[in-house]
Amino acid sequence: MAETNESSQTPAGGGEGQQNTGGEQGASTEQPQAVEQAEGVPQSEGAKEINKDARMWAMFCHLAGLAGLLPIVPFFGGAIAALIIWQIKKDDYPFTDEQGKEALNFQISIVIYSVLLCLTCIGVVLLPAVIIFDVVFLLIAAVKANNGYHYRYPLTIRFIK
Repeated sequence: MAETNESSQTPAGGGEGQQNTGGEQGASTEQPQAVEQAEGVPQSEGAKEINKDARMWAMFCHLAGLAGLLPIVPFFGGAIAALIIWQIKKDDYPFTDEQGKEALNFQISIVIYSVLLCLTCIGVVLLPAVIIFDVVFLLIAAVKANNGYHYRYPLTIRFIK
């Protein structure tokens, strides 16, 4: 496929050089840049071979963790919302299945860490740090998943494999 791009661009560059003899050197210096850009675009798109819908649903699985901040279902809301989205879309897209498991494992781990902190004396002081940790890393994961990268959360207990 890259050969067809080079062969189709070479005559066009040669044609421009024939029409304007003074611009022949300028056309020859621009031609390799055009070939590099044309070859670079498919390579970067080839790295993102994951379906757009799969990336979107994977991002929603990660963002579902924000439901834990709602007063309706505090603590468990993030895990419940991630579980619901993952269960709905896991059979449709393998990428969403993988990232949904990762998001669910992270939210379950955050719930466990929060409960353990609440049982200790210093839990009241450290609980906001856990919430900030949760929000920061789920936003990072959502952006990475939307870009098609396989993201793994730190400090996550992997219950679902």
